Amino acid sequence: MMSTVKINDLSQILAPISLEFKGLDKVIRERLASKVALIDQISSYIIQAGGKRVRPALLMLIAKALANGKQTPHTLEMAAVVEFIHTATLLHDDVVDESTLRRGRETANAAFGNAASVLVGDFLYSRAFQMMVGPNDLRVMQILSDATNTIAEGEVLQLLNMNDPEVDEASYLQVIRYKTAKLFEASTELGAILANSTEDQRKQAAAFGRHVGTAFQLMDDLLDYTANAKQMGKNAGDDLREGKPTLPLIYLLENGNNDERLLVRAAIEQNQDLPEDVFAQILSAVQSSGALEYTQSAAKREADLALECIEDFPNNEAKTALQELCLYSLTRQT
Repeated sequence: MMSTVKINDLSQILAPISLEFKGLDKVIRERLASKVALIDQISSYIIQAGGKRVRPALLMLIAKALANGKQTPHTLEMAAVVEFIHTATLLHDDVVDESTLRRGRETANAAFGNAASVLVGDFLYSRAFQMMVGPNDLRVMQILSDATNTIAEGEVLQLLNMNDPEVDEASYLQVIRYKTAKLFEASTELGAILANSTEDQRKQAAAFGRHVGTAFQLMDDLLDYTANAKQMGKNAGDDLREGKPTLPLIYLLENGNNDERLLVRAAIEQNQDLPEDVFAQILSAVQSSGALEYTQSAAKREADLALECIEDFPNNEAKTALQELCLYSLTRQT
């Protein structure tokens, strides 16, 4: 039985690991330290920007759920590794996308320049690889090295899809599985390994991460058309302006009227700033076409599959938090 916690209150959902989060913050600060002043400066800037830290939270919750609340060794260090890999991808993403706003403030590339952002992203990757040998477990290194390679492939796939109105739903979902869901999957699988779980539990934990990660990304793509910059911490409509064919646009291309399809195709293909009046027309079409409802339904399917994956896990407060995170993924506004 799930608790009555508000499913849009992430801090309340993650209360079972509040102490672990404090420990994680300490590990992150210590392991980000560098003798190179610019690395320290950009690292501090990134930390102060905050973020939900959903991936390390999932790792810690899975470990705690499968260990039935007991402490598991190396959990905080591996949670930090996951966060470093995620942050490195964000630094590189923002350079590739030429983004200027993330988490409600200037991106690192806008504040410090592209070169510094890419190189500090490389530092975070290499620091993560230094740390992942800590558990002395080849499974840990294989999962994380495979994940970073798959994420890189996803980045390239997304680059190939940019400004391409022929991208279909299957191709779009492949990018999500590679670029976003893979690190969720690695996080939850690592949590299971650190808890000394059974092989079946490990597989179910990995599948849980893959499905919930897909749900999170689908909702991100939906929120790009419904949330404002203050809510999302980035500019609304950025995906469209960057020529990214996400699911709401793919749906509109397949189900809109002829004028709408032509407008969307031209907008995706454009390589210059999208005029505000054109964006407003597309936004209106997306909102009235059923595209957002279709995207929400796709996210719900993934969240439901994630819930099924952990049905047989031990009943404890960490499992309850995992269930509530699935619901949060569908109701969040940021």
